[in-house]
Amino acid sequence: MKKYDLIVIGGGAGGLTVAAGGGMMGGKVALIERDRLGGDCLWHGCVPSKAFIEGSKIIHYGKKSTELGLNISGDVHIDKILGRVNKSIKRIEEHDSVEVFKKLGVDVYLGTGSFKNKNEVLIDDKESIYGKRIIIASGSSPKIPEDFLKSDIEYYTNETIFQLKEKPKSLLIVGCGPIGLELAQSFNRIGSHVHIIQRGKEILKKEDRDIAHGIFRILTSEGVNIYTETTIKDLKKENSVIGVTLKQKEKEINLTVDGVLVAVGRKNNLDGLKLEQAGIQNNGRFIPVNKYLQTRVKNIYAIGDINGQYPFTHVANYEGKIAVSNALLGFKRKTNYDNVPWVTYTDPEIFHLGLREEDAVRRFGDNINIYKLKLDEVDRFIADRDDEGFIKIITDKKGYILGAHALGKGAGDWMQTIVFAKTFKHRIGDLYTPIYPYPTHVEALNKISSQYWKEKLAGAPSKIIEKYIKWFR
Repeated sequence: MKKYDLIVIGGGAGGLTVAAGGGMMGGKVALIERDRLGGDCLWHGCVPSKAFIEGSKIIHYGKKSTELGLNISGDVHIDKILGRVNKSIKRIEEHDSVEVFKKLGVDVYLGTGSFKNKNEVLIDDKESIYGKRIIIASGSSPKIPEDFLKSDIEYYTNETIFQLKEKPKSLLIVGCGPIGLELAQSFNRIGSHVHIIQRGKEILKKEDRDIAHGIFRILTSEGVNIYTETTIKDLKKENSVIGVTLKQKEKEINLTVDGVLVAVGRKNNLDGLKLEQAGIQNNGRFIPVNKYLQTRVKNIYAIGDINGQYPFTHVANYEGKIAVSNALLGFKRKTNYDNVPWVTYTDPEIFHLGLREEDAVRRFGDNINIYKLKLDEVDRFIADRDDEGFIKIITDKKGYILGAHALGKGAGDWMQTIVFAKTFKHRIGDLYTPIYPYPTHVEALNKISSQYWKEKLAGAPSKIIEKYIKWFR
C-alpha cells in the first residue's frame, strides 16, 4: 500500500490548490479525481459561462452600432459562440493537466475515492492508499427537483447547456439565482425567447434589495420574461416542443418552449464518499468543519462547496491555502469569511461585499451611514454611454465599511479596491486619498468617498474652518 503525507479527494479548484501547494512544499501528495482535473468551474461553470456571456455581449453591443450608422443583420450561429467557449476551456485546461501536477511530484489517480477508514482511501473500491492527512474537496453538482427526476421531459443543467447543437427559439429557465439570470440574459441576447421563473417573491435573495430590483428592471427592459411567485404545474412533450403550464398565485400561464434549463441551486457531492467508514459526521447537505477546516476526525479536512460555507471558486482556493498549511505543516490558521466578495456576471455586473442594508439595519439599527452614487455622475461611464447602475456603501458611524454593493459595467473589477479597504480596516474616507487616473471607472469610489468628507465638514466643523481661514494670513 502506498503511503502519503496528504491525500486530496477532488480535482476541482480547491483540490488543485491543495495538491499544488502540497507538492511545492515537498510533501508526498496523492490527488484523486473521478473524471478529469479542473472541476465544475473549468468544465461546466465559471469558465464556459463567462465565455458564453462574453459572446452574447458581442452580439448585443454589435446591434447598438446602428447608432453609428452601421447596420448588422443575420442570425446567430450558436456553434460559433460555443466554439469560443471550448477554446477558452482548452487554454485553461493546460494549467490543470495531469502532467503539470506530476511535475510537482503529485501522484494523480483517476477514479472514485471513498473512505475505508480515517487514514485509508479506496480508489474505485479496489486500490487502497494511506494518508496521514486527508482533505475532501469533492465539490457540488446541479440540484434537480424531484418533479424533474420523475418526469420524462429532457432538461438542461449547467453541465449540459454548453453542448447545445442548435440555438433554442424559446427557453424556460427554472431558478432566478446567479446562474439562471446570467444565462437568461445571454440567451435572450443571442435571440432566444426566454422565460425565467422563481418560486419566491424576490430574485437574487442574497443581494441587497436595491441591487436585485435594479437588475430586475434592466433584464425585463431587454425582453427577459421574469415570473416571481411562480411554480410549474405541468410539463408535456408536444412533438418537438414542450408545453408548460405555470401557476402564478391564482392564475395559470401557458407557454410553449424548445428547452428547459434547471438552475435551482447546487447539491454537495457527498454520495459515494462513505464518510461513515471514517467516522465523519455530515447533515445530509454538507460536512461541518471547525475554523481550521477540520472535520470531527481531526486528520481529515473539508474545503470548498462540500463544507457548506460559500460555493465560490475563490473561496475554495482560499480554504485550500489554509488547509494545506494546517494539514502538512501543523499550522493553526483560522478561516475568516468577513471579507468574502462575489460577483454576478449579468450585464451590468453585480458586486457584493459584506452586509446588505437590511442586514446592517437589523444588526446596528440607526448606527449606520449609507452612501449612494449613481454611475451617471461618473465621467467615464458617461463617456462610455453605459452609465446604468449605482454604488451603495454601508458604514458604521466612524466610517468603517460594513458592506459595499454595486450594479454597473465591470463592477467586479473596479470595486476590488474596496475589498482591500474593508479587509485592512480602512474607513470609507480613506478611498478619497489615492490618486486615480482620469477618466477611469474607479473614479466612482473617489466620488462616493467624497460624500463622507462632505458630511464630516458640514455644520459646526465648516464654521470653525471658515473662521480659521479668515484668521490665517
